[in-house]
Amino acid sequence: MIKYYLIPSLFLALSSLVFAQDDSTSITLNQVIIKENRMEIPFSKSSRNINIIHRKALETTPARSLQEILSFTPGVDVRQRGIGGVQADIGIRGGSFEQTLMLVNGIKLSDPQTGHHMVNIPVPLSGIQRVDILKGPASRIYGQNAYAGAINIITELPETFQLQSGLYGGDFGMRGASFQLSLPVGKYRQSLAVSHDASDGHWYNSDYKVSNFFYEGGRSLNQFQEIKTMLAYADRDFGANGFYTSAFPDQWESIQTTLASLSHTFEKGNSYILSRAYWRRNQDEFRLVRNDPAVFQNIHQTDVFALEINARQETGIGTLGMGIEGRKESIDSNNLGLRNRNLMGAFLEHRLEFSEKGDVRAGIYSNYYSEYGWKHFPGAELGYQINSWMRTYANFGVSFRIPTYTDLYYVGPTNIGNDALEPEKARNYEGGVKISKKGFNAELVYFNRHTNNLIEWTRPDEDTAWQPQNFNEVVFQGIEAGFQYQFEGSQHRIRVDEITMSYNYIAADLIEKEGQETQYSLNALKHQLIAGIRAEFRQNIELTAKSRYIERMKLAPYFLLDIRMDVNRLKKVGFFAEISNLSNTDYIEAGTVQMPGRWARGGVNFTLK
Repeated sequence: MIKYYLIPSLFLALSSLVFAQDDSTSITLNQVIIKENRMEIPFSKSSRNINIIHRKALETTPARSLQEILSFTPGVDVRQRGIGGVQADIGIRGGSFEQTLMLVNGIKLSDPQTGHHMVNIPVPLSGIQRVDILKGPASRIYGQNAYAGAINIITELPETFQLQSGLYGGDFGMRGASFQLSLPVGKYRQSLAVSHDASDGHWYNSDYKVSNFFYEGGRSLNQFQEIKTMLAYADRDFGANGFYTSAFPDQWESIQTTLASLSHTFEKGNSYILSRAYWRRNQDEFRLVRNDPAVFQNIHQTDVFALEINARQETGIGTLGMGIEGRKESIDSNNLGLRNRNLMGAFLEHRLEFSEKGDVRAGIYSNYYSEYGWKHFPGAELGYQINSWMRTYANFGVSFRIPTYTDLYYVGPTNIGNDALEPEKARNYEGGVKISKKGFNAELVYFNRHTNNLIEWTRPDEDTAWQPQNFNEVVFQGIEAGFQYQFEGSQHRIRVDEITMSYNYIAADLIEKEGQETQYSLNALKHQLIAGIRAEFRQNIELTAKSRYIERMKLAPYFLLDIRMDVNRLKKVGFFAEISNLSNTDYIEAGTVQMPGRWARGGVNFTLK
């Protein structure tokens, strides 16, 4: 019954503050440009369902990892195994963790071994400027594996000097430190971010250590050209009790992720060209028994080498975007073998505005994989600005995902691969309406994803290993509704800055066959209600509360309430304190990992500009 009491109480109590601000005025959000690899479109003119997490939300949300912050995004299902973002699966609109594409500045982080490594993001939270979440098919924009959506983590090269550092501690022996330095030197801009997080664990064999290093630099060659380099590294070791099976509580895993890139941009007049090369390596050691690797041990190393050239051209009849990419994926594994595969792809799209209020965007991505030949992913978007504050849109797209090496070849005590799997393919439809007026933003969306050859892990009974199979026809559909209201500060000692609320409903027609159990698809979100409020006291104290009601298709529903207080966040010395799961809920998000009850953490931040 706690959810029926806390949510209304929270908003009833704080709504009095909202309506008491009779001398406050609303503000309009700054125009945000959605930067895809070829197109740049103002957020207000986008014909897709997109959520943006700005730097202020990254700093004030009651969370210590990006994975935890993403869990407050409508339509995004974050299923953590433990705390601190040590490992998490992220699904969008009922899609599995394999069907979400993660990117850093447009660079794909997909791993050919398994989607469980997709969120091994080698960027400290302090180094992230913004996160764009694109829901729905993104294969036409980013290529294969952007099946149900894409999440693009955006960093920013600084124009001025800034030094930030922080320390924190909390329950379960949680401790951490971060350091972020922005140091432009003449025409060369650079940024360095480092972080370390550790915990003794919230239950048996759940301790972890996570370290991240991220460096980015850029130099303008002249007024038209710029080169950038990026180097990132993440190292994480953790006890994996309940991560993959409850039969072996002493599981342990160690993962190292390296990312390096070099890019060149040319922009002059109506022309833009981006050339980029990057390399991603992921090293993974898994032990079924932590201190006895001889019982069962997996050692994997994957390498991805890629080259991309993307361009756009403003013409008299709209914007033309085009691009090509080449990609080589390889794995060296004691379980999955020594394998490699090659990818080639080509993008072509065009965006046209008409009748001063409408716009249409259409294109196709054609892909060649060494195992599967050519595949083509068309898509189109149509938008119409009804008036200055209301926009309606519809879009269509085809998405595609190839099986990972784990899907195809894995052999273990509880999971067996299937080398006869076919790629997944889906037709996606979406329609919605957006409202943006005087600080008030709202959106209502309907989506439908018709999947062919859905890859799902199944088993006939608990005594048999899981094995992936293709399901012929599966339909996911649902609605998303949400609003945000932002206030400008008044002279009141206590004032509300922002209130948000969203609701998502997803239905799937996948029906388990008699005597056949599925592992992932029917554990997707069914109902998701998220509410949040941010308030200030005396100009220097910020209070944030976030609540979530989650009901998955085959799991018991649960309610969570998290709160945070920041003091002098923008000053030279600031403090924060937060409590996660204030409602002390007993719940599981993934595997058989029992998530912690009420727990707290706090820290201090230092800023020098």
